[in-house]
Amino acid sequence: MPYLTHKTLRIRQLTLAAIFVVASLALATLAGAVAPAPKKNTHARIPASLSEKWGIDITGIHMSAHNYMVDFRYRVLDADKAMALFDRQTKPYLIDQTSGKVLAVPNTAKLGPLRNSNQPQEGKIYWMFFGNRGGLIDTGSKVTVVIGDFRAENLVVE
Repeated sequence: MPYLTHKTLRIRQLTLAAIFVVASLALATLAGAVAPAPKKNTHARIPASLSEKWGIDITGIHMSAHNYMVDFRYRVLDADKAMALFDRQTKPYLIDQTSGKVLAVPNTAKLGPLRNSNQPQEGKIYWMFFGNRGGLIDTGSKVTVVIGDFRAENLVVE
């Protein structure tokens, strides 16, 4: 095997982690898995005014893929209001409130962006992953998720 640089190994690790996460989600979807009822969250819930405006309820924000990804999930309550969050031209990002650093949704060559951009359906839970290269975000970090004009602040990563 030819000599691999640290950067090449890191890219392979992140790619494999992303493929594993996406494959797991696909298998769960194909198996008809239902997301468990959300436990009492320790993070700040989305304010009712944002729920009314955007038609979603945040179900969780968690570390994933051995802390290489931050998994943001939300349930669609009103598909028409939530449509703006699914626009493929809008690039979501996550802001670490302590450092101000910004994390983006990874865009892999084979899978594309690691986020849902299909037509939203009421009652379904959707997801997006933010790359956490360098381990900037950790459990307990306070973050803000931004998707176009949508902004959910003071979320605590579980």
